[in-house]
Amino acid sequence: MYEQLIYVVSIAITIIIPVLYLRHHRTNEKIARSKLTKAKDTGRTEPVSLHPRIDPNRCINAGACVKACPEGDILGVINGKAELLEPTRCIGHGACQAACPVDAIDLVFGTERRGVEIPHVKETFETNVPGLYIAGELGGMGLIRNAVTQGREAVDYLAKNLDKYDQDVYDLAIIGAGPAGIASTLQAKKLGLKTITIEQDDIGGTVLNYPRQKLVMTKPMDIPIYGKFKAREIRKEELLALWNQVIASSDIHIKTHEKLEEVKRINGYFQIKSSKGTYQSQRIILAIGRRGTPRKLDIPGEQSAKVIYKLMEAEQYAGKRVLVVGGGDSAIEAALILAKQPGTEVTLSYRKNVLTRVKKKNEDLFNEAVTYAQILPLYESQVREIHADYVLIDHQGALQKLDNDFVFIMAGGELPTAFLQKLGIHIEMKFGER
Repeated sequence: MYEQLIYVVSIAITIIIPVLYLRHHRTNEKIARSKLTKAKDTGRTEPVSLHPRIDPNRCINAGACVKACPEGDILGVINGKAELLEPTRCIGHGACQAACPVDAIDLVFGTERRGVEIPHVKETFETNVPGLYIAGELGGMGLIRNAVTQGREAVDYLAKNLDKYDQDVYDLAIIGAGPAGIASTLQAKKLGLKTITIEQDDIGGTVLNYPRQKLVMTKPMDIPIYGKFKAREIRKEELLALWNQVIASSDIHIKTHEKLEEVKRINGYFQIKSSKGTYQSQRIILAIGRRGTPRKLDIPGEQSAKVIYKLMEAEQYAGKRVLVVGGGDSAIEAALILAKQPGTEVTLSYRKNVLTRVKKKNEDLFNEAVTYAQILPLYESQVREIHADYVLIDHQGALQKLDNDFVFIMAGGELPTAFLQKLGIHIEMKFGER
């Protein structure tokens, strides 16, 4: 009797486990199909940055990429193959690529329909100009951890072929003191290189332009000399404090408020002219921000003092009538912060009919603010004119007058193409390429 019971239980387990597995698999695939359909219906099919490209011929349905994504269910499995379900939410962590056991994932820029301008760099981060390297946001790596990694690795590569030490020439000049620039400076010190780092503003780079108390999404990262930093989510002020702590404890020196003006090749070295001096260096790492020049609307009244391109101190706009232009994370976060100020009336103007370029968390917070009438969204709208106390907006084909005190234009920034081309760096338009 006991043996019969064991036999029956074994048969049941043999049948039940596959059934449960198939049911779980079908449920997950149904959810994945629903997300993909929703993305297509709402036009959210174009990734905004670095993103995975999956080779269906190599994918074996391991599911490791789906589990590895730190942003949630951006990837899913349909018909036994991994697919990018919510492209606009992908921010290029690269965890999916690392997790794939059969190397079926590449990280690429742009898509077949939407190209992205990227400076030409080799796998060593060297540009087509010998000795001139790019790391961080300028090369498309906006994620903090990725920028830190690039800064560290770029120094490792260039240190391998430096010439004999010259007392009057720096081994390395680093331009920019954001995550990539700081990491490069730290790694250079670790390797004993004679280095100079200049920054036109202050320590922090692009992070300095974030609104107060903005959450900075980050993965654990390995900071040269300092060691592991394990937090996944910290605010702007905390991150800036971390960088200053790292710089102080590592005894490195960064020349702030010193703007790069010119770079020339003289006698085999780079001559670097800044607003405060002239230096010579064997190698250069450009770790400057990709979006230093705000994108303009080119409309009447844009030169007005009421037009602002970055939000720093939201408190001063309490009780004002403000318009935020844009549909990316910067625009949504600015609108949310402004909406928290007492008495502030916030309107968001976006040219598309749905938000397509924001993180899920920001989208949820924005929708909640709209529900509670804290923000008025004007989809399918474009600002036509800016006046002293009002703006004219084309909203779904009808011209609308909106009383207004301030306009925040958060339409992204432009690659410093002219500056890079003057240095001789080739700019490539990537259409779903590495």
